[in-house]
Amino acid sequence: MEDFTLEELEQGRILFARPATFVMGCAKIEQLPEPDLPEVAFAGRSNVGKSSLINGLVGMHKLARASNEPGRTREVNFFDLDGKMRLVDLPGYGWAKASKTTVKKFQDLGRDYLRGRVTLKRVYLLIDSRHGLKKVDDEALDALDLAAVSYQIILTKADKLKKGEAEKVQAATLKAIAKRPAAYPAVIVTSAEKGDGMPELRAEIMRTTGAVL
Repeated sequence: MEDFTLEELEQGRILFARPATFVMGCAKIEQLPEPDLPEVAFAGRSNVGKSSLINGLVGMHKLARASNEPGRTREVNFFDLDGKMRLVDLPGYGWAKASKTTVKKFQDLGRDYLRGRVTLKRVYLLIDSRHGLKKVDDEALDALDLAAVSYQIILTKADKLKKGEAEKVQAATLKAIAKRPAAYPAVIVTSAEKGDGMPELRAEIMRTTGAVL
């Protein structure tokens, strides 16, 4: 994990304590809001904890809607953080309940967003720390490398691990992405439930977007 100063961590806390609101969900690339604010996007397998992470970042329980049914996020959802930046929730991947045609439709939408969004500063790819990188994640990693979009891996649900296991998964993940061209060489371990890693992730996003208080 990267080192952040106490000042950066505090500025990140203050920034993400500002009002956050849902802007819109887009089912077509033509519906995207104007690219007038820096954006960071969150991607990952269905049920990896994207909604919980976004809610944890802004300290709100119901900003992003969590669902017990994998694959419910079928649009690109935009959230505004007090006019400073947008947080973007991308459709999940790796579920089996939707038809192949439907899956392709909203995965293509996610890819179109990645390729053409000039204000996109980084994609945070969420990986369940209990499982680490799996074969199903390779397609997402390949797509991000192909789109030449900077991405960083965030390990979720670290509170479910035994002591010391998170560090092992973190090290293994760093090793696995070492030769990937668009991967940012730092992995943040988080628990939305316990709040672990959230101050560091807020500071990381603030650095990445250049957002100021």
